[in-house]
Amino acid sequence: MLIKNISVLLGPELDFIPNTDVRIENKIFKTIQPKIKSNIKDESIDGEGLLMIPGFINAHTHIGDSIGKDFTLNQSVDEKIHPVFGIKSKILKNTSKENLSVFMKNTCYSMIRKGITTFVDFREGGLEGVILLKKTLNDIPLRSVILGRLEFYQGIPEIKKNLSFPKEKSLEFSSLLKKCDGIGISGANENSISVLNYYSKISKLKAIHSSETKQSVAKSKKITGKSETIRALSLKPDFLVHMTHASKTDLEIASKQTRGIVICPRANSSLAEGIPDIELMQKSGCTVALGTDNVMINSPDMFREMDFIWKVTMGIHKKRINPKEILKMATVNGGKILKKNIGVIESGKLADCIFLDKHSLDLEPMHDPHASIVHRASETSIKAVMIGGKFIHGKI
Repeated sequence: MLIKNISVLLGPELDFIPNTDVRIENKIFKTIQPKIKSNIKDESIDGEGLLMIPGFINAHTHIGDSIGKDFTLNQSVDEKIHPVFGIKSKILKNTSKENLSVFMKNTCYSMIRKGITTFVDFREGGLEGVILLKKTLNDIPLRSVILGRLEFYQGIPEIKKNLSFPKEKSLEFSSLLKKCDGIGISGANENSISVLNYYSKISKLKAIHSSETKQSVAKSKKITGKSETIRALSLKPDFLVHMTHASKTDLEIASKQTRGIVICPRANSSLAEGIPDIELMQKSGCTVALGTDNVMINSPDMFREMDFIWKVTMGIHKKRINPKEILKMATVNGGKILKKNIGVIESGKLADCIFLDKHSLDLEPMHDPHASIVHRASETSIKAVMIGGKFIHGKI
């Protein structure tokens, strides 16, 4: 496929190229340069008036709770989403697999229409939960990274005694790992250091929620005398999620011991937990990516996530984050943290991208492309979405 005369956000720095040609072969971006000569095999498309940007990477989701949208508006964080006694866990346990699958599928189609080409899901429900999600995704052309989790949680007494992972659970854990891309752990406050050390030995992707709430940070110190983040790092995670209330020391250590942090600002705000300090994260050397978190709390919309974090940060801290940096959080940085060949438009990368209509009512005239995408673009600005060189939504 050869796309002529198109604007592109090129490379890891999302450099705006006003007019170029893009050849796509074998699911990847083959050549990106002006005036590429067409050959007989090429399907040639005129990209005049379009802006090609990397497909969004939604680096943290829980799509299993799609059936519980806005079910718990007035409850506390633990009442809503605690993995043991939260309303969410009760909904998941008491809903049929068929119903869960229907609404998870709806969420996947919603993500595609919003330009999300890859999502990372912390899948509850153990092996059955992972298998259900994989089955749901069978006929959906969306890239997924499924991080499974055993329905095994420890209480305060077990954590204080540092009880180890039970041997009778080993086979179950091994079976889980065979079916998923890695593990997504609920947090250090539901697992002893010994258990986290056990999980740390796997070779697949590892991630964990950390320092999401003031209560969870205080609980960790009260139980163990140690920072929740420092304990979470016993997992040797590839990345941490949230870090909304992480200290400067936590962030500096995390920057050295992980690939990065995935923040979910709208979810944190919906739970009345504030927003992450992006500036401090960046100063500490952390790579920051974006996720939309629980579907029961938020729609899986990266446009809204970017717009929210840009404006609310200015409103609270009176400091403007470069919109290009926010757009990188939704694209480039997700690819870095996952160590996958996605999130960037350049030769050799997988051809996952969004085609935006530069003449759409909300975008024209587009004086600053990065700012326009971050706080003006929406689902209605999308002309088409491509994954692996195939149009999966819309057309150009």
